[in-house]
Amino acid sequence: MLSNALLRLGGGAARHPWRVIAAWLVAATLAVLAAIAFGGRTADSMTAPGLDSQRAAELIERAGTGQEGMTAQVVVTPLDGAATFFDHGSARTALTRLQTEVKRLPHVLGTTDPVGALDAGGDTAVRGGLVSADGRIAVVRVQYPDQSRLSAEDLDALVDLGDRLRAELPLRIEMGGNLFYAFSDPGGGASELIGLLAAAAILFLAFGSLVAAALPIGMAVFGLTVGVAPMTVLARVTDVPTFAPVLGSMVGLGVGIDYALFVLARHREYLAHGLDPHEAAGRAVATAGPPVVFAGGTVVVSILGLAVANVPFMTVGGFAVSIVVLTMVFASVTLLPAFLGAAGARLGRAGRIGRALRAGRLGRRRGAAAGAAPAAGWRRWIGHVSRHPVPYAIGAAGLLLTATLPVLGLRVGLPDDGSLPHSRTERRAYDLVAEGFGPGTNGPLVIAADPAGDPGVLDRLVEAVAADPGIASLAPTHIDRATGIATLLVFPTTSPQDKATADTIARLRTDVLPTAIGHGPARAHVGGAAASLSDVGRRTSQRLPVFVAAVLAMSFLLLMLVFRSILVPLKAVLLNLLSIGAAYGIMVAVFQWGWAGPLIGLEATVPIVSFIPMFLFAILFGLSMDYEVFLLSRVREEYLRTGDNGTAIVEGVSGTARIITSAALIMVAVFLSFAVAEDPSTKMFGLGLATAIFIDATVVRMVLVPATMTLLGRTNWWLPKWLARTLPRGTAGTDDTDAESTGEAPRSRLVDR
Repeated sequence: MLSNALLRLGGGAARHPWRVIAAWLVAATLAVLAAIAFGGRTADSMTAPGLDSQRAAELIERAGTGQEGMTAQVVVTPLDGAATFFDHGSARTALTRLQTEVKRLPHVLGTTDPVGALDAGGDTAVRGGLVSADGRIAVVRVQYPDQSRLSAEDLDALVDLGDRLRAELPLRIEMGGNLFYAFSDPGGGASELIGLLAAAAILFLAFGSLVAAALPIGMAVFGLTVGVAPMTVLARVTDVPTFAPVLGSMVGLGVGIDYALFVLARHREYLAHGLDPHEAAGRAVATAGPPVVFAGGTVVVSILGLAVANVPFMTVGGFAVSIVVLTMVFASVTLLPAFLGAAGARLGRAGRIGRALRAGRLGRRRGAAAGAAPAAGWRRWIGHVSRHPVPYAIGAAGLLLTATLPVLGLRVGLPDDGSLPHSRTERRAYDLVAEGFGPGTNGPLVIAADPAGDPGVLDRLVEAVAADPGIASLAPTHIDRATGIATLLVFPTTSPQDKATADTIARLRTDVLPTAIGHGPARAHVGGAAASLSDVGRRTSQRLPVFVAAVLAMSFLLLMLVFRSILVPLKAVLLNLLSIGAAYGIMVAVFQWGWAGPLIGLEATVPIVSFIPMFLFAILFGLSMDYEVFLLSRVREEYLRTGDNGTAIVEGVSGTARIITSAALIMVAVFLSFAVAEDPSTKMFGLGLATAIFIDATVVRMVLVPATMTLLGRTNWWLPKWLARTLPRGTAGTDDTDAESTGEAPRSRLVDR
């Protein structure tokens, strides 16, 4: 039985704390050393097998033009408001030097030549898209090799050159491109620190003890070190997306502190009943550990379910994040009880500051009455909801459905550099390019064509593409002599994140290219970053229903196994869908409509990143199960002890309300700390997770759960007799563990006979 195994594991760790802590220290040290010695670099490979953009990338790579590699762009304008690059003056001389210095940087394969185009005539430079029509803005596009041959040092070299030349040349110099996207620091460190500080403050207020507040934080830091470090080792053998370490830290901190909080709360309960600290730690792991294991397992299985999308970077990213979650689960049942054993009886009492805070908060009450006041308050609230279940169920469900409505307008896409803060050089470069050449120049498409011996196909292709209303201009066609493969750089009339750009891509593929190529052997494909993200978005949208159905079915079966009920898991699945739908709706309102965007530093509306809805569903559904399993475990314990559904609901929900509220506050604080990051994708993850957890722990757990369980009555625990014989008993550890600790035996089970 799981609870018995955890009892032995937790009790052993508590009795030999320093051995376990030393083992974790060794594991953390080895993880860091392995990351330093064998770690690779994260890389964003936004492609997937079978996509048109992937076929374009394969053609470009076969041609060996270098366009399959990384790019950057240096955008310049004279500081003198009257000067232009058409003049043979200091501005053009400075542009010549800048272009020369950029070419000398390590790993640069080549650059565009605005100086040479200007020497051939201003019209030539303008037609080539290298100088703006007014001569005020010039662009030097820099070609690098594939990302696997580059590092953050290449970005640093380019940035350092820009800093030096700004002081020496009469030019305003801004930079952007996917080299920045791949190697710029996502800035997760500050967010992690803010989240940890907020979590520490909440834990201190919840327990009134510095020692009790420090243990979950210490466990989470250990777990994060051991869990995140292997991502760099994994990056040595496969492409790990750059968002994986940030997302892993975000989720790892949240679940790690939450799981520790669940176990710590039980431990303090047992200490209050007079148990020895070592025995209390073992019992705490035995009773709170099974919900932690099942909740963590649900998170992991949900995230690993991302593989159904058949998008490699999502699968690898999900696998990397699941390693962090598993590490936190293991730390909760080994490292934390070791900490509890080392702390001894000190965890059973609040410190001087904690006692003073609690005395003020409870109106100077003393003794058991003071300690029971929070639970009594929750008991009154849950009892009130249980006495009026219909209006509360309808009102809460209506509120969540209303919040879900914006999902009908959800639009996936790629937030471009125009969504970054003005303090970033990428944003300033984006604005200069859009001002001088049009917004579509910031997100060129790459059409790769294999003529297959048809000499006239390229001329027809260029003519047809140029005539499309969504195309502003085309760069000269590049033809590889060895393979005959042609690459055509195409600039749309609209920005990369604009819906019209996705429509243009679709139109090129379904109408323009097939018409130009005809029925011959030639083929052409549309690639580029905007096309890749559009393709990934379409694939994830197509696979999302299958993924959702698989996660719902898995969660239903797991909860049925844990709680031996049909209606409890069905209700849990439906309520979790409501909270996640509301979180999606709020994301659409904030990011697409701009509601309250400035509060999180969002300076422009952006579409939802194509892969985020599926990723969020996997993580949120798993995280929401944490509270579901923890709360329902306590409700089922009370039901098995008393046999009364109403009493079980009131006592079970009120008994876990304080812990769930504290855990939710910690998660919300951790996730919101990432919502203020500069990167829009990180903001979406942070806000989406924080919103869903807040809704789940308040509206769902404290209103909808008691209301719906009251309406269902004893049928909550209905289970067909044939199924009861099939399912193993005691899976969740709720059937007898608490009965053993209290000396009471289970009194009732409801099984269809």
